[in-house]
Amino acid sequence: MMRRLAGIAAAPVRVLAGDRRGASAAEFALTLPIWAMLIFSFFAMARVYFGRAGVLNGMGEAARVATLWPRRPNSDLQAAFTQRTFGTISGEQPTMAIVTGTSNGQDYVDLRVTYTPQIDLFLITVSPITLNFQRRAFRPG
Repeated sequence: MMRRLAGIAAAPVRVLAGDRRGASAAEFALTLPIWAMLIFSFFAMARVYFGRAGVLNGMGEAARVATLWPRRPNSDLQAAFTQRTFGTISGEQPTMAIVTGTSNGQDYVDLRVTYTPQIDLFLITVSPITLNFQRRAFRPG
């Protein structure tokens, strides 16, 4: 009788030692945080590039308005930039500085934009970066 009980008690141990069905679930649980950080990082960087494209679009529109005749005031350049900028969120609004000058007798406008996107890489803290863009547009005489 004791031998029979010992054989029954030892059988589940041998069965569990050879059972590998839970190994893939354990491996998945170990790699899931790494994959999640990687995917969220891709989304965060894509949002930064989308915001950059929107800022450059607004800057191009402001440069286009600067070249129109009759000459537009600087407030129209600022309005065109604000209207055509896309992809930024409320906390990271780009700022545009307008500097006028003359080169070889031709008036020009330098558009300087500063954009600081918020980068959130899930659990990794990233120091803020500042993107600076500059474009020169010559005004009609």
